[in-house]
Amino acid sequence: MSSRKFSLPTYLLALVFSVLAIFPFCWMALSSVKPLQELYSVPPTWLPQNFSFENYTNVLFNSNIPRYFLNSIVISFGATAISILLAALAAYGFARFRFRGQGALQASILVSQLLPTATVIVPLYIILGRLGLINTYAGVILVYLIHTLPLCIWMLIGYFRALPYEIEEAALVDGASRLLILFRIVLPLSVPGIISTVVYCFVSTWNEFIFALVFATDRTVKTLPIGLAEFNSEFNTDWGAVMAASMIMTLPIVVLFFGVQKLFVGGLTAGATKG
Repeated sequence: MSSRKFSLPTYLLALVFSVLAIFPFCWMALSSVKPLQELYSVPPTWLPQNFSFENYTNVLFNSNIPRYFLNSIVISFGATAISILLAALAAYGFARFRFRGQGALQASILVSQLLPTATVIVPLYIILGRLGLINTYAGVILVYLIHTLPLCIWMLIGYFRALPYEIEEAALVDGASRLLILFRIVLPLSVPGIISTVVYCFVSTWNEFIFALVFATDRTVKTLPIGLAEFNSEFNTDWGAVMAASMIMTLPIVVLFFGVQKLFVGGLTAGATKG
């Protein structure tokens, strides 16, 4: 009986926070199927009086959103795949080897993540401009690597250090190389941590705005966050189109999360218990 009394406030608090978290998405979904005049009605209507898919039609057929969606898919998947590969190699080195200056190097990686975006935009623009990578997939992916790689390395170091080293020692005795151990033993045993890192990396690149605004100014490279901003003009904002495009932008994140939900939660739980 006492456990029920103590659990009830917890459930109520969880319910309140769940409603607060879900409400913006519900409002966005409902607003995306409202006619434009209903969006500006006062007082606002909670449920659509007249369902209309005109906003989705305009976004899908009368705007550049489909192209921007493809650009975001290519850039986010490319940046995530390369970032996870490089982060796994670096994190394994930090987790399993000891060398002079290791602590300072790890700290510098984390400090690079703390730098304000404005401090690196100009140097990056000059470098990418000289390399001819402005308005290219490769250029934007490279910038996103700088944005996500440091924290990915730090996330994976903890998971790799928590694995029992005896398994790797046995593989070394059998003649396995370090790379073979990493890809055949360490990574399969770290799947929850890898999934958590993938979700973080993909969401960060998918929603990133500032770097995309600076380094992807051409239609062939622009991403979805930039496409949402194009519905804003000096005197007006097409909120119906914004809501419909936001729903389309949210869809891959929802699919990704529900596809790896159990592994993602397991990775967060494991990460929380590591010392």
